Amino acid sequence: MLHYYLFYKPFQVLCQFSQEGDKKTLADYFPGIAKDIYPVGRLDYDSEGLLLLTNDKALTHRLLEPKFAHHRTYWVQVEGIPDAHALQQLERGVMISANGKQHKTLPAKVKLFTEAPEVPERNPPIRFRKDIPTSWIALTLTEGKNRQVRKMTAATGFPTLRLIRHSIGDITLGDLTPGNFIELNVEETKKLTRNL
Repeated sequence: MLHYYLFYKPFQVLCQFSQEGDKKTLADYFPGIAKDIYPVGRLDYDSEGLLLLTNDKALTHRLLEPKFAHHRTYWVQVEGIPDAHALQQLERGVMISANGKQHKTLPAKVKLFTEAPEVPERNPPIRFRKDIPTSWIALTLTEGKNRQVRKMTAATGFPTLRLIRHSIGDITLGDLTPGNFIELNVEETKKLTRNL
């Protein structure tokens, strides 16, 4: 039987079930889950947000295979306030290092939030510096290089302070809160796979 779980991965949790030192892992949130269920893709230890876990190998392949280029959106808190030029650079693609080589990122969708989105408090919170403002952008990508979002914002001069994956395809975090998950029903699963 196929299962699909949507999980809001908290800050400082590893995207794996195996223990690594004293770091929290998925095993802390999914005790007793079937052994054939794995996370699809990764979210870095210091990133938060939407993570899909499933035993559907066909869906996993479609989500991980670059040629299918599904979109996912990240809400990114950056240091400073990006100007039109920086936002345009992110949209058109910037040069980042990927696997030891220079890589120009594919075109992306970028939106600067006019006010901070409603997101859960992070524990611990980001370091506050009263002399440097922060802002939030929504960044929609169709590729997933290692630490790509952080590298992209840094390349434009606006380092990432907090990173939350808000959606994968048409599925969003919705009302999920950090550390909680839901199992998708048939209709929600169809929504997840509709555009893949």
